Amino acid sequence: MSNKTLALQLLLFIVTLLTTTLAGAEAITGKFFFGFPELYSLHFPDDFWQGLQFSVPFLGVLTCHEFGHFFVAQYHRVRTTLPYYIPMWLSGWAMSIGTLGAVIRITDRTRSRKQYFDIGIAGPLAGFVVALGVLWYGFTHLPPLDYIYTIHPEYAKYGGNYAYEISRNAKTLQGQMVLGDNLLFLFFKKFVANPTLLPPNFEIMHYPLLWAGYLSLFFTALNLFPIGQLDGGHILYGLIGKKRFNWIAPVIFTGFVFYAGLGFFTVQDIKTIGLEGGYYQTDLEFFTSLLIYIYFLKVCFSRISSRSINAWVFSLAIVVVQFLCSITPYLDSLKGFSGFFPFAFLLGRFLGVYHPDVELDEPLDTKRKILGWITLLIFVLCFTPHPFMIVE
Repeated sequence: MSNKTLALQLLLFIVTLLTTTLAGAEAITGKFFFGFPELYSLHFPDDFWQGLQFSVPFLGVLTCHEFGHFFVAQYHRVRTTLPYYIPMWLSGWAMSIGTLGAVIRITDRTRSRKQYFDIGIAGPLAGFVVALGVLWYGFTHLPPLDYIYTIHPEYAKYGGNYAYEISRNAKTLQGQMVLGDNLLFLFFKKFVANPTLLPPNFEIMHYPLLWAGYLSLFFTALNLFPIGQLDGGHILYGLIGKKRFNWIAPVIFTGFVFYAGLGFFTVQDIKTIGLEGGYYQTDLEFFTSLLIYIYFLKVCFSRISSRSINAWVFSLAIVVVQFLCSITPYLDSLKGFSGFFPFAFLLGRFLGVYHPDVELDEPLDTKRKILGWITLLIFVLCFTPHPFMIVE
């Protein structure tokens, strides 16, 4: 590896540490680096120090994940690069955590199911163990209530009952981001945290260790999604082999896309077309939006089959079933999470649903099989159906 490449990787890490620190400071304090008329700018060094309390544990999880892949690849004599960190910071313009993650490039051919399995499973397991430590410490060392009052002085008048009082008035939460719960986060909240100090889900971002841990679980779940060349895809492929993987993976992907768009367009939308809120939506506008949605789904399914007609069939079938759900009792209130659409697009259009072939297609030993199924159980524990919700 050249000195130029190492210098680039080090520079990217330093920049990502800076951007995640700034993003963490913004989330914790509610202030923004770029001052807008209605916002307050960050103050240094105090706010920057608070941002480090988010960036260090979060990048720690991310780094352990990537080096888990790296060291196991070295064990198998599969050449890889060191991690390339990807900084991204949008300040007050949009929600940002300061990074798009990190990647390592495998520069050798991975020859067997065992190699794919070992390299794929090492990253999420290493990151997950560190994330558990971050969450355990965060939930067992919650600050006193005075901490949240320094960020939201208006909460002080409600005392320890502030979460209930704020939630009761929907207008006070308009525009707020509320985090959804996954099974592991619920466990920590119910059995580990002190309930008198536990913040509500619309204030988690102000608690750096909880915010870092929550995001770590979220990205662990995305990496463990058992599709294509994601870590979860390598694991499932190693467990069940090519034949079964190639019919299970499209089913999982179809279910994921269906869930993401559930409730996005409904029959009720057609009925309520008209003047509302001073804006008139015509039938043409609605059906144009629907056609764009169908075409987007077609793009997501473009690599699921060599016949392009199949992508249209999958897309239309999903829309029809979603419409039927919207008029079916007990199903009409179900809503998916459209925020998964970018991930579905990335999977379907670029990464692919299927797994690359291997030269040595030997089955795994019993220990690896047990570890593989445990890791897929970790995916279930970490997955959040509605991870980020904006109150309207």
